[in-house]
Amino acid sequence: NIVRVKGPFQVVRPPLRQSYESEKWRHPRGPPQSPQDNGLEETICSMRTHENIDDPARADVYKPNLGRVTSVNSLTLPILQYVRLSATRGIIQGNSMVLPKYNMNANEILYCTRGQARIQVVNDNGQNVLDQQVQKGQLVVIPQGFAYVVQSQNNFEWISFKTNANAMISTLAGRTSALRALPLEVLTNAYRVSLE
Repeated sequence: NIVRVKGPFQVVRPPLRQSYESEKWRHPRGPPQSPQDNGLEETICSMRTHENIDDPARADVYKPNLGRVTSVNSLTLPILQYVRLSATRGIIQGNSMVLPKYNMNANEILYCTRGQARIQVVNDNGQNVLDQQVQKGQLVVIPQGFAYVVQSQNNFEWISFKTNANAMISTLAGRTSALRALPLEVLTNAYRVSLE
């Protein structure tokens, strides 16, 4: 269908940043002030509004006998920019575990959809704040900056929602870990151990 509009065309939506000036609410918006002001109006008819993150073919990380993790953010599903969320679907099999990691810019709500796992969460001082087994129907809230690890107890599946449209994680082990990027002298001084 083609709709002809006479005059300026705007879609009613809440602002991305709260404005406290009452004048802005009384008068219609002027020309776009930033690149974010003109996204929804131009793509409302062609924007994708769904994504299947349960499809193994779309997995971001896939290990044949261990499991898979699929994430969706505003880059893969543009409408998430406006609800300011991202999501992750994970499946780990057997007694596998996910690398210890933390969210750099988002809080996370992890909901168990099948199986059971042990989840450990530590705060930014390294103090253990959660060390429990979770099962289907339970959820865990993981604040930003808190490191956590998930170990499957027998085929664990979950979905998590993050409070940022482009949530970023950093791992504490492995090739891309934050600890591996630090110079050896910094690590020895931080943990008060010798170079040997």
